[in-house]
Amino acid sequence: METIVLYPSPFMGHIISMVELGKLILNHHPSHSISVHILITTPSIHLGSTAPYIASVSAATPSITFHHLPPPSPPLDPISFPSFELFMFEHLKRTDPHVHNALLSISQSSPIQAFIIDLFCSTALKIATSLHIPTYYFFTSGINCLSMMIYIPSLHKNTTKSFKDLNHTLLHVPGLPPFPASHMPDPTLDRTKEIYSWFLNFATLLPKSAGIIVNSFDSLEPRALETISNGFCVPDGPTPPIFCIGPLIASNERLGDEAEQCLKWLDKQSSRSVVFLCFGSLGLFSKEQLKEIAEGLERSEQRFLWVVRSPPTKEQSKDFSPPPEPDLDSLLPDGFLDRTKERGLVVKQWAPQVAVLNHDSVAGFVTHCGWNSVLESVVAGVPMVAWPLYAEQRFNKTMLVEELKLALPMNESEGGLVSAAEVEKRVRELMDSEEGNSIRERVKAKKEEAIVATSEGGSSRIALAKLVQSWKRG
Repeated sequence: METIVLYPSPFMGHIISMVELGKLILNHHPSHSISVHILITTPSIHLGSTAPYIASVSAATPSITFHHLPPPSPPLDPISFPSFELFMFEHLKRTDPHVHNALLSISQSSPIQAFIIDLFCSTALKIATSLHIPTYYFFTSGINCLSMMIYIPSLHKNTTKSFKDLNHTLLHVPGLPPFPASHMPDPTLDRTKEIYSWFLNFATLLPKSAGIIVNSFDSLEPRALETISNGFCVPDGPTPPIFCIGPLIASNERLGDEAEQCLKWLDKQSSRSVVFLCFGSLGLFSKEQLKEIAEGLERSEQRFLWVVRSPPTKEQSKDFSPPPEPDLDSLLPDGFLDRTKERGLVVKQWAPQVAVLNHDSVAGFVTHCGWNSVLESVVAGVPMVAWPLYAEQRFNKTMLVEELKLALPMNESEGGLVSAAEVEKRVRELMDSEEGNSIRERVKAKKEEAIVATSEGGSSRIALAKLVQSWKRG
């Protein structure tokens, strides 16, 4: 029995796409002599509950075994860290002894053919190397983002300034359109901070793996793929093979009462008439911003389905506890819900995003540009308005708008607020303009290409077969 071990970071989007990768390997493996083990670590902060999802996968796919690693001892206090990411990296680093023990324990029953890790789990690379286990990265963002990440050491050498201080400077990464230095991922903006050193280290380790698996497909980001594969992003050493096996999307969403309410409401709307606004599991807006969105939607006169969460509190921003249920009457403008009830639905906290995007009445998506959401939109053939909030989302926005031309930009004013006028303008443009229509046609074409890529003989299936071959040879 061959064994593959997967190790995702604890973010919900990362766990789900890594588990989907495990399922994909099992579904398309030529023989049944393979088992997948997934290491799960649970930090002492709220990152959304993956327990129901893991339970449903365990029940449906017995060839996947989940190992819940013990927490580091003594437990880490998130409040004592200057940033959420730094807390997460320290948590994962201190989990390394448990990762080591898990790999030893699993390998006693069958040899481990490959260890597949998340970028955030890079400190585990040396453990696998010491045990002579070939290690691959699973990169949960796109190929454009991978180009930027593995080119960070070169950008670092080319300047002594922090990206945040390179005002109005465009960065040039091979295979990408020039983009503002301020659109680099948040943790990389200030080179004097410890978090920057972590990211620089990760970027240096990526090319030292046996291969990089990317949740994208060849024809979605062809220029970046060709540039990386030709070695232009790692000028001072070899580039490992890149395996584009996507799009990988989790299909088994929980469909409770709120989900049914959304879908029933959509059933009553006419075809391609609704714009959907949803901002990921960690996307929160201030009360002031929520009011601007509401006014913009009302003035746009478009039909809308909008997922609203409570603004972050001081406590919540420290420990990432879930925000309380939103009080819509106090958060939204007076009378907004009554005035828009014929053409809009506001739902609290959560909506079944994949089911909504694939509904016949949905014609546009205002998104935070998280990569999973981008792929879900592409696979559903729905054009986007790009409104990034954190992580690498500003970078994704630039690529979606300028390189892939699958989204319109949502532009902030100087203070970071997006005005009601901007919301109104972009929603209208997406739903009813020449530019909106041309983006819609491009997204539809990419939807067809995604179907071809993941069909028998398509580029993503060929890449998966090559990946399996590579660890068999290893």
